[in-house]
Amino acid sequence: MSVRVRFAPSPTGLLHVGALRTAVYDFLFAKKNGGVNILRIEDTDRTRYNPESEQEFIDTLGWVGVTFDEGPHVGGPHAPYRQSERKEAGIYTPYVNQLLESGHAYKAFETTDELAEMRQFQEINKTATGYFGGAWRDADPAKVAAAEAEGKPFVIRLKIPRNETIVMQDMIRGRIEWDSNTVDDPVLIKADGMPTYHFAAMVDDHLMEITHVLRGEEWISSTPKHLCLFAAFGWEPPVFVQCPVIVGTDGKKLSKRHGATRVLDYAAQGSLKDPLKNFIALIGWSPGDDREIMAEAELIDAFNLGGIQPSPGRFDKDKLNWINGAAIRALSTAELVAEIKAFLQYPYTFEYWSTVEAEANEPDPKVVLADLRRLQAALVTDEHYATEAIRLEQERVQTLAGFGSACAFFFEEEPPFDQKAVDKWFAEAHVGTMLIEFIGHLSAMPTASVEGMEAMVRGYAERAGFEKLGPVVHPTRVALTGKTVGPGLFELMAVLGPDRCIRRMNRAKAHLKA
Repeated sequence: MSVRVRFAPSPTGLLHVGALRTAVYDFLFAKKNGGVNILRIEDTDRTRYNPESEQEFIDTLGWVGVTFDEGPHVGGPHAPYRQSERKEAGIYTPYVNQLLESGHAYKAFETTDELAEMRQFQEINKTATGYFGGAWRDADPAKVAAAEAEGKPFVIRLKIPRNETIVMQDMIRGRIEWDSNTVDDPVLIKADGMPTYHFAAMVDDHLMEITHVLRGEEWISSTPKHLCLFAAFGWEPPVFVQCPVIVGTDGKKLSKRHGATRVLDYAAQGSLKDPLKNFIALIGWSPGDDREIMAEAELIDAFNLGGIQPSPGRFDKDKLNWINGAAIRALSTAELVAEIKAFLQYPYTFEYWSTVEAEANEPDPKVVLADLRRLQAALVTDEHYATEAIRLEQERVQTLAGFGSACAFFFEEEPPFDQKAVDKWFAEAHVGTMLIEFIGHLSAMPTASVEGMEAMVRGYAERAGFEKLGPVVHPTRVALTGKTVGPGLFELMAVLGPDRCIRRMNRAKAHLKA
């Protein structure tokens, strides 16, 4: 059996984590099995359909590296791939007529008020809510014809068999059973003639020869309706794989407080596409060993449906950043600079940081925005210097956006001082003499080198009688950067160069304790 899967979103909003995971699983499963990955747009709800959302889905999935073999943007033998266009082409009409003629579907003429009254009665009497037949499931054909002749609006519903057990063998949870008497008759065709998801998606799955349907576990309750529809046609249903929900690290429903949920936000925050795909794949799936950092080829090779867990997958932003940081460190300097340039040219980057709200324990968006603009300017005005700054920070930064703040002190003429660092290290009696001596040495240096800077610092430490370099290194770092942490001091001084070091040391002298 040739594997054929489909990612079938309803583009009424933004592409979020749950949908991305389904798309990633489809992609990996198709690639692993040499199958076909299809994008199908389920836009039958025309009141909520948003063409901009559809384009965002396509663009964002393309950025992540989820590719499709068929779809509205690439074509294919089963076109069109938008359900609204398939409806206009008359694809669904013969199938709904077949159900009506075979008695597996019927026309129901209840008004909105009548349906509301029915639901109210069910709630008051604590019975199952839903439409279980009303006056039309088994209505006399003459009654139906009379209502239709009067021009009464109607919907077409599937006639769920009664007094049966509906069985599904779920790939993740095993055997699931339903009493058919608890399954309501779903609408297949709405009053405006538009097919519902329950009808169009299943017909399309059959016509497009879909072998496996991967979707969220919220669809489990709808699965008996879909199985009954396949049975009514006499079709073999696809294998249903109901993926677990995604929750935050606290086990609660995923929300913005757990981290960004719009996929474009990850791009703006500086996630690389392959680490993001790696991270998303591991939310609720395991390769069967303890691997956590996996290249795309490794994911494809390891992916299997049996590795999907029934328990909720946890979204851990710290883990995403850890995986992303490892990928950043694996890049060459040239590759990293190219990624940063592309990131800074990506339109949504600055839009995101200009509009995102500040949150507790997160960087101030205004500061991040200013730092990124400064980095972007530096890459234009002095690319060599900016590249060296990026290289020095590469081991410490976890996201592309993080390079703005990490490298900020390189490009600020007067980087702000951390007052705690000043209070601690500038109070040492030797610092003033040390800075004066360093300024003298730097003034005599024709060029900067790591070796030259190290010899200067170590020479002073020996002459001053320090057994360890800490009393020399820490105040020097504060003088040059304003803070106590950063890249190796000798490399840092070499990149800053003698002139910048001299200016910053002269400035630091004014902050020394009397």
